[in-house]
Amino acid sequence: MLADLAGFLQIHPWPLAPGPLFWLALALVAGGLLGEAVQRLLSVPRIVGYGAVGMGLAAAGFGLQNGQLPVALRWVVDLALGVLLFELGSRVRLAWLRDNPGLLATGVLESLLSFAAVAAVLRAFGFDWAVALTGAAIVVPVSAAVVGRVAGDLGAAGQVTERLIVLTALNTLFGVLAHKLLSGWLHVDQAGDWVRAISQPLWAFAGSVGLAAVLARLVGWVARRLDLRHENAVLLLLGLIVVAQLIATQLNLSTLLLPLLAGVLLRHSSERPRVWPRHFGTAGGVLVLMLFVIVGASWSPALVAAGLGTALALLTARALGKLVAVQALARVSSLSQRQGLGLSLALAPISGTTLLLYGETASTHPAVAATLAPVILTAIAVMELLGPLAVQAGLKLAHEQAPGAPR
Repeated sequence: MLADLAGFLQIHPWPLAPGPLFWLALALVAGGLLGEAVQRLLSVPRIVGYGAVGMGLAAAGFGLQNGQLPVALRWVVDLALGVLLFELGSRVRLAWLRDNPGLLATGVLESLLSFAAVAAVLRAFGFDWAVALTGAAIVVPVSAAVVGRVAGDLGAAGQVTERLIVLTALNTLFGVLAHKLLSGWLHVDQAGDWVRAISQPLWAFAGSVGLAAVLARLVGWVARRLDLRHENAVLLLLGLIVVAQLIATQLNLSTLLLPLLAGVLLRHSSERPRVWPRHFGTAGGVLVLMLFVIVGASWSPALVAAGLGTALALLTARALGKLVAVQALARVSSLSQRQGLGLSLALAPISGTTLLLYGETASTHPAVAATLAPVILTAIAVMELLGPLAVQAGLKLAHEQAPGAPR
């Protein structure tokens, strides 16, 4: 009966077979609704709702296979992180690191301690040194996506917020560089290829710096001639970032370092910070929502069952490494112990950056990635819900949320 009616109305195909675009649109609607609901009813960051939608998809069996991003979803993650890292980098003042060496020391120490702590935990759970060190490099970076989004939702401002932004930028830089160097070491360890081991990390770093400088100059040129709050100017800036990310992908450069360094260089070129709509307006906002849904879908029940204990130990060791470093240098960098504790909490999240680094490992060293998959992807899933709450708690402990922000 229904088939006959569908034929009469020329509805093809029948039965209906919604494609990936339909399900993506439905996930966006669900993420937007759930994000608003958790913010209003529970006073937690909206991105908890976005991530929960992705986790629901994964629990229902529609998640990513072993965290592997299809090409289309990889573009979404790259572009969303590009926007967020560029925004974060544009708030980093290099002069502050020169004037406050304690802050730079904190960034170096917390990255090293968290790296060492995670590597030690993975070794204790039976992973060999190559795998343990690679896993440690993957989880060192704090999620710029979570930090930027939660701080923006809270309207956070103050010493802890600014330090959080700087430290997130620093450990993202350190984590990506460590990952590139370890990837080169794995080439030597597995194939004895010294040329490839040395040339690829050097090319990735030097090329990313050069392309970042070009992007920063172009954005600065646009900023001097157009009002960055205007829709057309914003679309132009977003287009420049997209083009730069595409070029970086084609040249095998780092799509994480490029936007971060471009933002830093742009900020360094002018004492006056640039002002544009958050996430470059609606288009960037959609990309960010999609980012958290995708990252939330990067696990599976089987992976969690296999890796939960190790993942929890890894996250605990990582958090303790950051806590010890921040508290040890709190006075040196002009922070109170309370502010140091708030900053330590806010440094907890991992998300899209970790997923991309894991994906790079999977493409270059699939055996290493397969060994790490249960631990890394479970850790991402856990922090997809707890990470935003940690940032919110840390910024509130430091009393830096704006009046009227969700409590």
